[in-house]
Amino acid sequence: MFLLAACSSTPAVVADAPAVVEQAEANQPVGSHMPDGAEDLCKAADFQYLVGRSRTEIPVPVEVVSRRVVCTTCPVTMDFSPHRLNIFYNEQSGIVEQVRCG
Repeated sequence: MFLLAACSSTPAVVADAPAVVEQAEANQPVGSHMPDGAEDLCKAADFQYLVGRSRTEIPVPVEVVSRRVVCTTCPVTMDFSPHRLNIFYNEQSGIVEQVRCG
């Protein structure tokens, strides 16, 4: 019965459009956005100096669980953690392109 309802040609009425937008934003790739009003919980601002530098200059973290270093074309998990520092580098050049929480 549920499948038949899903195939119905009658469009569903969305009562709360902002909730739909929030859900769509939640489905974006990891680190693609910071939540509105979020603090810099992962200290990404402290590592912005790495952008434009070689990935070999990334300091080795004390806590590896709270940091992810990955190429911009590499697959990553879709969960968002405001405490995790993400450092994205170009796979071809090895140059850091983005530093952000996520």
